[in-house]
Amino acid sequence: MSSIQLDGSHTRVKNGGQAVGYQGRKAAKTTTSLFVADNAGVPLACATPQAGNHHDLFEIDKLFEELCLLLESVQISLKGLFLNADSGFDAHTLRLACEQRDIQANLAANPRSAGGPLTEWTYFDEELYKRRTVIEQANAWLDSFKTLLVRYETNIENWLSFHWLAFVVLFLRRINRKKKA
Repeated sequence: MSSIQLDGSHTRVKNGGQAVGYQGRKAAKTTTSLFVADNAGVPLACATPQAGNHHDLFEIDKLFEELCLLLESVQISLKGLFLNADSGFDAHTLRLACEQRDIQANLAANPRSAGGPLTEWTYFDEELYKRRTVIEQANAWLDSFKTLLVRYETNIENWLSFHWLAFVVLFLRRINRKKKA
């Protein structure tokens, strides 16, 4: 594995509960989650869901640390990996967090970023960035699970557990497809 993909996803909430906030863009109460996937689009980790009224960078240092610890707990080495993320994740905080873990941040530049790039020259590989579409597909696969498409769970731990079950199902589907080929 040479790179990992980072993205967030908003899920509509019907019954209220923990980590719920109004998202004007969706015109609904939502919960937002951050996901990490490998190059094949297999979901690897999910951070603790946050209220949907926050943007993807809300508490990114804490959530990114959580994602890294989850990956390291299953012996996935992050040293030397490339991290692909869209311009919504272009922030000094995330770049510094990646640098501390020896991860190459391949973040699309955010034209609205007030602080500008971290240095005059920041790394960005256009070809590597094109692989980021796999996490968008992974998010679409997660939406195929009805219990994840719309959140009815009021307890965030239960809803997060459904994500882990979906990750396992997607992984098993991938393994089964390779056996048949």
